[in-house]
Amino acid sequence: MYALKFDENVCATCPSADCLLKCQYMEFEKDEAHEEMMKVVKGEDSRVLHECVTCYACEEYCKRGNHPYYLIGERREEKEIYTAPRPITNQWVNMTKMQGKQMVGEVRDKALSACLLPELGEMGSGEIFKDVSSAITFGAEFMCPAVHTHFAKMSVIKERLPIVLDHFRQLGVKEVICLHDECYGTYTSIAPAYGMEVPFKPIYYMDFLLDRLKELKDKIKPLNVKVAYQRPCSNRLIPEKHRLVKEIMDLIGVELPDREYQDENCLCCAELFRSISGYQLTDDVQKRNIDDMVATGAEYCVFNCPACQSTLSEKVTQSGLKPIHMIDLCKMAIGEKEREV
Repeated sequence: MYALKFDENVCATCPSADCLLKCQYMEFEKDEAHEEMMKVVKGEDSRVLHECVTCYACEEYCKRGNHPYYLIGERREEKEIYTAPRPITNQWVNMTKMQGKQMVGEVRDKALSACLLPELGEMGSGEIFKDVSSAITFGAEFMCPAVHTHFAKMSVIKERLPIVLDHFRQLGVKEVICLHDECYGTYTSIAPAYGMEVPFKPIYYMDFLLDRLKELKDKIKPLNVKVAYQRPCSNRLIPEKHRLVKEIMDLIGVELPDREYQDENCLCCAELFRSISGYQLTDDVQKRNIDDMVATGAEYCVFNCPACQSTLSEKVTQSGLKPIHMIDLCKMAIGEKEREV
């Protein structure tokens, strides 16, 4: 079984305790934050294990790369302090179980990974993806298991991720273009944290989008719209890629106004909070987030994660915003998708 690479001394000597001090869902004084994290490190009980809402943010806040979020998940599972009722936890384990029903397209050197999200397969088409759209992989056999961190089932990740990596290895691919943030975060953050060798080069879809848009620059007609961006929790695993949002927006003529809940201070779509912390926190987070979007005067709410989009689309629509995925926004800029009026 793979084990988390974790250095206790890195936490013991941390000068900031930002992993907990910056948390938007738990409140700590500085000394308390360090003390509670050290309890987690030492395998002791801590209120962190009972109150963490699994937003992934501490992975970004920890600038020393010591993976506090994964450690919290490990300790929760060891102590059977699960985040959700067991039927819900078991449901997620069961419905993402490999069943030998994967879909694999014309894969050669490159694969276009749609994880277990059929809507991503639909988005990975058209002029932007014309050279790779037929190389799609879809199904639990190629699904990143990062979702199970939300349920403190780290054992499922350690069991399934090596199998997923081996499935890609068997395809003989050199590159995997990840249409889901969580997949890219799994291959570049979770796998190395557990000492797993990734047998291909993961490509983040926004890097791919940016490169293709530069190639298609003659087709771009600036959209001249103002948008609010919903940053997903999984992007916290790859904070170095967050800059690409602004670069893509600038290229297609989209204004991304400043707002309170963005960048490091972004709020989750919060839907998983319902089973972890209840309706009150979920409704509060979603309301604050959407009110903040509306206050910017944005026309669109741009999503990165299909799960966030599914969760918030109806709510942002009711608030007067038009929901759209980043890929569809780019397709709109090159005239491939009709602009909503």
